[in-house]
Amino acid sequence: MKTPPTYDDANLILKLYDLRREPRLRDARKWFGAAPQFQSREEWLKLCPPGSDENASFRMVVTYWDMAASFVATGVLNPELFYRANNLELLFVWEKIRIILPELRAASKNLIQYRHLEEVGKSFLAYMKANAPDWYEQSFAPMIAKVGR
Repeated sequence: MKTPPTYDDANLILKLYDLRREPRLRDARKWFGAAPQFQSREEWLKLCPPGSDENASFRMVVTYWDMAASFVATGVLNPELFYRANNLELLFVWEKIRIILPELRAASKNLIQYRHLEEVGKSFLAYMKANAPDWYEQSFAPMIAKVGR
């Protein structure tokens, strides 16, 4: 680790974990986990129409992980500690939305929508590929492809 994590980093990791256990977020995460990797905004709108519980669950999960990623992206939270602290769910969320993100941004006219999730998702993938070179292709990518299909 270039910069050692602090006790504040550890406490923030624990707080983020505790927030994930909140019942409504837990239900949203369960729904999101069973949803397919979104291939288009049109497919996403069919599965998560505006005003639906599914749309609320989608937004709850994606904005939670974008918020957590913002701590890493802005230097508030030590990146390597975040990566090592079993936060692979962030990668799962990133992989599920990365294909449709340009369409979501264009439709909302918000070119920075979920930018922290994107930035940290990409750097987390690079970290995993450097430290577990075969993990993505052999374990993670096939799992994403199977979910919800």
